[in-house]
Amino acid sequence: MFYTDGKLQFPVRVENPDPLFARALQQAIGGVEGEIRVAMQYFFQACGARGNPKFRDLLMNTAAEELGHIEMLATAVALNLEGAPASVKDEVAADPVASAVLGGLNMKNLLSTGLSAMPVDSDGVPFDMSHIYASGNIAADMTANVAAESTGRVLAVRLFNLTNDPGMKEMLSYLIARDTMHQNQWLAALEELGGPTGVFPIPNSFPQEKELQEFSYAYLGFQADGSAPAQGRWSDGPSVDGKGTYSTQSLEPMGEKPVLGPAKPNSGAQTEQL
Repeated sequence: MFYTDGKLQFPVRVENPDPLFARALQQAIGGVEGEIRVAMQYFFQACGARGNPKFRDLLMNTAAEELGHIEMLATAVALNLEGAPASVKDEVAADPVASAVLGGLNMKNLLSTGLSAMPVDSDGVPFDMSHIYASGNIAADMTANVAAESTGRVLAVRLFNLTNDPGMKEMLSYLIARDTMHQNQWLAALEELGGPTGVFPIPNSFPQEKELQEFSYAYLGFQADGSAPAQGRWSDGPSVDGKGTYSTQSLEPMGEKPVLGPAKPNSGAQTEQL
């Protein structure tokens, strides 16, 4: 169950309404880096979490927090739109062609929601859940969550640098701080699961004896001239998971050119393909 008391998680204030910034904030709501994405990702990971229930609680609590972030950002979008100069809104309403550029106002925010936020990105594209990762493997999910919070924090920093409004900077500063915590909590969860030597390779339940181990820790180069690829921590020395030693190989083709059978009758192929 979810509960609400009608109050925002953190104060949202706009001193200088800006419809262009409202449109930018939509990316933090419905973009691939946005709050809808992480809220749904953590929620579905929690719903499918098996094993120690504390990880389910961690995921569900964070999903609930992200719903609160959506509420904050949606409020910020509405405040930026409703306080936009009347001349901008009047001109947009009178001239749909000009709406694409005039003040940066998205017509959908005006016509579909009456100057409110939507579950869309900054281009007005609805979030379609295609970026929700919930694998059923707790370590894989925690790893995906680190990446989700990282790209979300990058976006929040860009938005912070895009505005001069003190209220918007304060709100984004809070969201950036929460992204910092979330990155760290997912890393802490991975550490509690065993860290690199216990977690990786994911899934750790698959016996590595069954994989073709000569390629398990080989960094493969595909330079056409056969030269060695750029070297790094990943190309020499002990592997991060402690289970192997990195090597570098210039891979030669090991397979043949594929030869497929003839097309099936009535498949719509040319006679020469049958």
